[in-house]
Amino acid sequence: MKLKSIETFTNEFVGFVRVTAEDGAQGWGQVSTYHSDITCQVLHRQVAPWMLGQDTTDLDDLLDLVTEREHKFPGSYLRRAMAGVDTAIWDLRGKQQGKPVAELLGGSAGPIRAYASSMKRDITPADEALRLKKLRDTHGFDAFKVRAGSEVGRNKDEWPGRTEEIILTMRRALGDDVDLLIDANSCYSPDRAIEVGHMLQDHGFCHYEEPCPYWELDQTKQVTDALDIDVSGGEQDCDLTTWKRMIDMRAVDIVQPDILYLGGICRTLRVAGMAKAADLPVTPHCANGSLVTLFTMHLLRAIPNAGKYLEFSIEGADYYPWQDGLYVASPYAIENGHARVTDAPGWGVEINPEWLAKSTYQISELP
Repeated sequence: MKLKSIETFTNEFVGFVRVTAEDGAQGWGQVSTYHSDITCQVLHRQVAPWMLGQDTTDLDDLLDLVTEREHKFPGSYLRRAMAGVDTAIWDLRGKQQGKPVAELLGGSAGPIRAYASSMKRDITPADEALRLKKLRDTHGFDAFKVRAGSEVGRNKDEWPGRTEEIILTMRRALGDDVDLLIDANSCYSPDRAIEVGHMLQDHGFCHYEEPCPYWELDQTKQVTDALDIDVSGGEQDCDLTTWKRMIDMRAVDIVQPDILYLGGICRTLRVAGMAKAADLPVTPHCANGSLVTLFTMHLLRAIPNAGKYLEFSIEGADYYPWQDGLYVASPYAIENGHARVTDAPGWGVEINPEWLAKSTYQISELP
């Protein structure tokens, strides 16, 4: 199968991709969120020229070709752009075969346990506990993630004492029957991260995310080696060599690739394979209501070393106003604490035509 055209529909926050094959078959994907308008420019300038007219049967090899041809640009924007085409091709394949992507990957449709993921730090621990209890009671969540420290905070808290207070408050408010996760977003030095980690262990937390600057793998490993709680990381990493080093040195207990930061499904499967060989679970990062969460749902239904949960952002229009109106019908519904992959072909979602009509449109196509 060869691609005849690659189209993008974007605003600053999110960008959708439509690929059309020579036989007219089509599929939808998405570049990564945030500065998606820039990412789509990268896609048309640096990805499309190497993919149009090429055989996509061996998609892994074709993505490597893009990487090699653009070897002077090994960073995040190129991977975020590659992901848009990769995910659109997987949708196209699913529609051609009448199967959900999860089934193409060797899995099946069905439910996935989700954890309610809070993005907020500008919220008191008491108010955070109230909204998480409401989600527990209305949607059946039995796992929750909150935030510690401040983002890339050089050991500073969002305000003095907030981290200690939220650790105490979550367990007291939510009880002993829920899993508690926490994300430090690269805040701490190893010493402070270990100090916080002992508090987390004392209060029954089970998942400690990105305690140190994510690029300092040796620092993260110090924390992992010092604690019993599972330390996790990897969401920012888009280089497969970095992933190999992270896994080989066992810098973390749980790997967290983001499908769209990393470059798509194919490259995420490679990371999942590395993790499986090292007997490490995969709990991907997918912290918003764009298609990244749907892609992750399909992946988790297929890989043998899927982690315990799907990350499910609980933030609405007050936090992510750009999420509104993306789909004809939302693919996200939580029942009894679980999301569900349908058996609809491809990704099983339809992008809202009204949203597309308001977006910035570009096309790359064969002459």
